Amino acid sequence: MAQSSITVSLSLRLFKKKVTSVFDHSRTPSSPFGSRPFSSLSLSQRSPNTPITLTASFSSQTAMGETTVATDAGMDAVQRRLMFEDECILVDENDRVVGHDSKYNCHLMEKIESENLLHRAFSVFLFNSKYELLLQQRSATKVTFPLVWTNTCCSHPLYRESELIEENALGVRNAAQRKLLDELGIPAEDVPVDQFTPLGRILYKAPSDGKWGEHELDYLLFIVRDVNFNPNPDEVADIKYVNRDQLKELLRKADAGEEGLKLSPWFRLVVDNFLFKWWDHVERGTLGEVIDMKTIHKLK
Repeated sequence: MAQSSITVSLSLRLFKKKVTSVFDHSRTPSSPFGSRPFSSLSLSQRSPNTPITLTASFSSQTAMGETTVATDAGMDAVQRRLMFEDECILVDENDRVVGHDSKYNCHLMEKIESENLLHRAFSVFLFNSKYELLLQQRSATKVTFPLVWTNTCCSHPLYRESELIEENALGVRNAAQRKLLDELGIPAEDVPVDQFTPLGRILYKAPSDGKWGEHELDYLLFIVRDVNFNPNPDEVADIKYVNRDQLKELLRKADAGEEGLKLSPWFRLVVDNFLFKWWDHVERGTLGEVIDMKTIHKLK
């Protein structure tokens, strides 16, 4: 991988202590350009009367990534951190893992189109004991689809051991439990992983604006639980439970453009293709009858 470097000259009077104390060689030096480490960091001085030279080398991939951060200076700090620290799972159209990439790259429409980046995702539909569905409005600082209303929780399993487990979609269910806590403050004990029912998978592509979008292979997880919640304002602007009639009214308003109300494209795809039929099974306790994890529904 190509290397770039940056050189900084420092006055000797700033170093009355040992020059080697500038950084601890027992640890990986951290880059001032972000959380990624330098490839190398060295100190040199031509003579006692010349400035000390600090040379930091880092991969071109890091330099490019952090340059990209600079171009998105208006991005919320929390969202910026998640965009570059979270590694999504890349899959092919048959849901086979083919690699991983940053959340940032996975949501750039330019890369989605040019490299056909497709990542694994999940959408949680949480019902209470009255069989009302919990909806959330995404926060205004979200990079993709800010302030749109959507299902209970929508996110991505990450490229980590606990969320890569394929058997019975356990990795995805582990990720769902994690994000319900992160986004809505729902404790893990309120949503045990064995209580999620994976009903199916959809594959869709949807632009958010000229720059951002989604291209996801999305696991649809249903769960019926009464839960405690404490929404995280960095992730969620508002929440509410709705019954069927109230959801239909939201759909009507969104279609009519009333009150500026918008729904996420993945939520609308699930509503239009599956939700009301599956809601019947939620109320009857017969969700097992509609599980289909073999088919990947390609929706537009």
